[in-house]
Amino acid sequence: MKLGEAISSFVAFILDERGLSLNTVEAYQRDLFKFLEFRGDVDTVDLSLEDIDSFADYLDDQELAQNTRSRVFSSLRAFFSYLEIEGMSRQSFASDIQIPRKLIKLPDFLSEEEVKRLLDTPKLDTKKGIRDRAILEFLYATGVRVSELTNLKLQNVLLDEKIVRVTGKGGKERIIPFNEYAEKYLLMYLYEVRPKILKRRGEDRVFLNLRGTPISRISVWKSLKEYAIKAGISKNLYPHILRHTFATHMLKNGCDLRTLQIFLGHSSMMTTQIYTHLDKDYLREVHRKFHPRG
Repeated sequence: MKLGEAISSFVAFILDERGLSLNTVEAYQRDLFKFLEFRGDVDTVDLSLEDIDSFADYLDDQELAQNTRSRVFSSLRAFFSYLEIEGMSRQSFASDIQIPRKLIKLPDFLSEEEVKRLLDTPKLDTKKGIRDRAILEFLYATGVRVSELTNLKLQNVLLDEKIVRVTGKGGKERIIPFNEYAEKYLLMYLYEVRPKILKRRGEDRVFLNLRGTPISRISVWKSLKEYAIKAGISKNLYPHILRHTFATHMLKNGCDLRTLQIFLGHSSMMTTQIYTHLDKDYLREVHRKFHPRG
């Protein structure tokens, strides 16, 4: 089989059989197309580990970021494992493909005082302000991704039990509790605002824009940045920052990593462990600040 055809077959396999998200599948495809562009549309049985080594040299010349290189070689290893299983490769060398170590980039997060200022910023005398306060409280209370919030449906918010059912990456569902603060503003929004802005009968998304259609991820991001400026927060705010803040504050206050992994919907504990680095940095800062010889 030709390399291009094999890549298409692999992409279909990971989309249908492994249930990966569309974004993840597209990333695999982009990475493998880089290799196709480099090597040409040769027969897969003619590929060897030397081709991978040559491709590594080629990527060096492209001056890609280390994390990008790591992802590309991870994609190649998965692809060549697939070729071996399907009998499309003469040699078995997938396990010999070395994946460069990723750099650990610690995510930003807000202090508890910054969170309070941010949450108190929306004005509760407007429909937009009530909705936005509900959104901010909900993001901080649950740690959900912004995309999970914008796709949230009414039937998945169980107000009596103060829990929400969230569908995350790969279609995996998880249950997350939320606190009384989130409940208070969510009720205000659902009973005082949403019925007034709802335009289309049967719309089941929880959070709507002022035109009555589901709010977008970009709109949430823009509102977040707007409120950060008003709250005097100089940090660069982006959609995930309240998720990172939720995780960091939970860990600092005694939440164990396994439970945090469930709340965040991480498939691997390795992803969740990045927050232990944040916690160590926090502890070092506290030590430096309060120790007499810090």
